[in-house]
This record gives sequence, C-alpha cells and structure tokens, in this order.
Amino acid sequence: MTIPIPQKCLSVVMPCFNELETIEECLTNVLLSPWVLEVIVVDDGSKDGTRDVLAKMDDERVKVHLQPRNAGKGSALRKGFSLTLGDFVIVQDADLEYDPRDYERILIPLIAGQADVVFGSRFKGSDAHRVLYFWHSVGNKLLTISSNMVTNLNLSDMETCYKCFRREVIQSIDLKENRFGIEPEITAKVAAGGWRVYEVGISYAGRTYDEGKKIGWKDGVRAFYCIIKYSIVAKKRKS
Repeated sequence: MTIPIPQKCLSVVMPCFNELETIEECLTNVLLSPWVLEVIVVDDGSKDGTRDVLAKMDDERVKVHLQPRNAGKGSALRKGFSLTLGDFVIVQDADLEYDPRDYERILIPLIAGQADVVFGSRFKGSDAHRVLYFWHSVGNKLLTISSNMVTNLNLSDMETCYKCFRREVIQSIDLKENRFGIEPEITAKVAAGGWRVYEVGISYAGRTYDEGKKIGWKDGVRAFYCIIKYSIVAKKRKS
C-alpha cells in the first residue's frame, strides 16, 4: 500500500559551521524536496564566508539564525528545534554526506502512525555508501552497541545525522549537550521517553578531513561519557 505524504510537512534543522564549499548546494538539494516546509539554518559562528552565502538566499522557506559565537552542534540543534513549525522535524548536516532524497522513506513510518522517531541508518539496506575510514566505522559500532546496551534499543547507527521526529516529541525533550554528545543524549532520552523508534536504510557519501569533516576522537570519548551519563539520569527519573 502506498502511503501519501503531505507536501510541506517537514521542518529541516541544519546546524552549520564553516561550510562555505557545500552550504549552497546542500540547501538547493534540500529545497528540491516537496516535503520541506522550512529549513532552519543555525549558523554556529562561521568565519569562512558561509554567512555571506546565507545572506543571499532568497527562498522564503530558508530561515537563518546566527549564533553569536561557535557553541557546538548540540547548541545549534537546540535552537533550531525550538523554532520549528512543521509536523515532523529532521536534522540535516550542511555538508553533502546525506541525501535529502531519502526524506520520503524516513517519513513513511511517521506518516503511517507507526513511529514517533525514525533513525536513518547508514548500515542498513543496499544504498550506495562511500568507503572511507575503518577505525571510524569501528568506533561508530562500539558507540552504537554501548548505547543499545543502556537504552535497550536495537539500533544499527546511533550516530547518524538523519534523526526525524514528530515535532511535539523533539520539542518535549530537554537537551543539554553542546557538541556531538547530542547524538547519544537524544537517543537516551528518546528511549527513556518510551517513544516508538523505527530505523530505515539510507545512502551515505562520507567526506574526509581534507574535505571538511570535523568530528574527532575527543568527540568519541565524550559520546561514551554521554551514553553513561544520560542512561543514569533516565534511570533515576524512572525510579
């Protein structure tokens, strides 16, 4: 059975920091999607000319918020989530690693009323994936397994950018992390809230550090800390 997806039902939250080379193309790709109601771009203190590109965007669906200083992806996401108006909210990085053409498959479980949150997994399905760093994949799997152990979820890709929510779900979660620890924090708090979580396969065109990749080993260490921290917080609230 084909499930019709209402047009302009999706708010896209795009945290952005020094993405001059990709921001315009990324926004163009996002705006091609018929499901997009608005794109909330939260520029996190860019110094490379990204803000000049954003200032020239004339599509009324693009809404730009300029952070006064670089505070981290988590900080940018919190601001973006608070500004959304669509029925559903998805995170879109400002690079070209994730393809907005995957929005449709991500939205289907939400539109069907089966899910409250959908994770787009880079490790499920048969879509194209760029082959890059072995140790990154090992670290990702370790983080996902560790998260699954404390949340009792069975995710294959906890660190994915593509997390999509019913708007009332994400706006009800009190998020604290300022940097990349936001990923395990969201996952832990979604699990603690008892929300219905689905996972669908997506494509992935990862980039190298020379191409602008920003996450490093220190962020991985912080992610492990956040997995433990927020699982303990969730258990205390339940007790």
